[in-house]
Amino acid sequence: MTTQQDSPDELTELAELMSDEREFSPRRTPKIRRARRRRGLMITAIVTAVVLAVVGGYSGWALTAPIAAPVESSHEPAIPTTTAAALPLPQADASAISVSGADPYLGATADEIWTSSGTDEPLPLASITKLITALVILDARPLANATDPGPTITFSKADHDLYDKYYVMGATIAEMPTGSAMSQHDALSTMLIPSASNYAEAVSTWAFGSQWAFLGATREWLAAHGLTGTTIVEPTGISPLNTSTARDLITIGKLAAAEPTIARIVATPSLGLPGPGAMSNTNVLLGSGGITGLKTGNLGAGRYNLLYSASLDVGAAEPLGVIGVVLGASSRESVNRDVLTLLDGVRAGFHEVPLAERGQRLGSYTTPWGSSAEMVVSERASIFTWSDTPITVTMKTATPAAYEDGEVIGTVTWTAGPHTATADIEIQGSIAAPTAWWRLTHPSELGTP
Repeated sequence: MTTQQDSPDELTELAELMSDEREFSPRRTPKIRRARRRRGLMITAIVTAVVLAVVGGYSGWALTAPIAAPVESSHEPAIPTTTAAALPLPQADASAISVSGADPYLGATADEIWTSSGTDEPLPLASITKLITALVILDARPLANATDPGPTITFSKADHDLYDKYYVMGATIAEMPTGSAMSQHDALSTMLIPSASNYAEAVSTWAFGSQWAFLGATREWLAAHGLTGTTIVEPTGISPLNTSTARDLITIGKLAAAEPTIARIVATPSLGLPGPGAMSNTNVLLGSGGITGLKTGNLGAGRYNLLYSASLDVGAAEPLGVIGVVLGASSRESVNRDVLTLLDGVRAGFHEVPLAERGQRLGSYTTPWGSSAEMVVSERASIFTWSDTPITVTMKTATPAAYEDGEVIGTVTWTAGPHTATADIEIQGSIAAPTAWWRLTHPSELGTP
């Protein structure tokens, strides 16, 4: 089978026929029709090819062209506000408090004098004197440990007569029969727990041979410890000439708390011994508010004193050690109330501050094609701090790898004093890829192919 093709002559003839309408004849009409049909098919094929090429090229570009990364919008979490600790100092002529184990929170000088009120002039000590007497005695006649009874003291007629001497003076006393005997430890206990003045003089005389020798040793002991603001003229505190400053007494309190025998005795609420009988500690605060000692003093209205120690569990790694003093308060009740209020304020000042909750929103990721995801805190966070210590916050994020739910993309860190708290930042939700239709219909949102 052969296919008829137009020769050049035939095409020329067709052109001439088309240009001269008068020469058309029925015989030539089929040739003209075939020529027109072929020309139309050629044009259609060319246009179709061009369109397909253009559409195919655009589609390929649109479906593979790069797109902009999701837009991040973020903010640091709000810094919580904290309230300053309430620390009402005792109403007295003088007071001071030292706190150990809290330097990172309270400052480098907290272990010396953290806060104080009133005068630093010497004031009457009253029976706090007996704590100094015990320290001087143990410096000269040390005991092996806190439970060591030590040597036996036998009381003479002169010792027994001290009972009457101090009874007449209105001082606290305890029975001391002539010829009775007691260990050094128990004698010190009777001097400190019920604050028996006759025992203070008897034991200090026994330790040094005379009151003159005791007072000489006391002056040397005070000088050796740099206690230049303290004066002792007798061993009991009944004389108002026994004086000290709040600053010196903080040092004396630390020395007493560090001496095992004294620390054990002053923490004893009550005691019963042959001779003196049943005795109660004059420091009724023992066991309240963390109080562990040390010694009361009383010279009458307006001259109530307390040198105290306390152990405060505030949630830190270790309990805080407190030494405090109050001099010249109006009553024993006011001393006790004010000290407990102060310690409660210190304790309450240490607290956990909530920082963020799990799922707390920190920002978002958005896209032109409508897909979005949240930037959230991955876990609850809080920080341990003191009072209104300033809290700072920093946030670091990185470009997500997949924009998938649960992907960790950074951290947020809070700092307060010596402590830091950190929580991860993660994506909540996932960014879906744009559809093919969106790509094809949003060329202006696509990158350069």
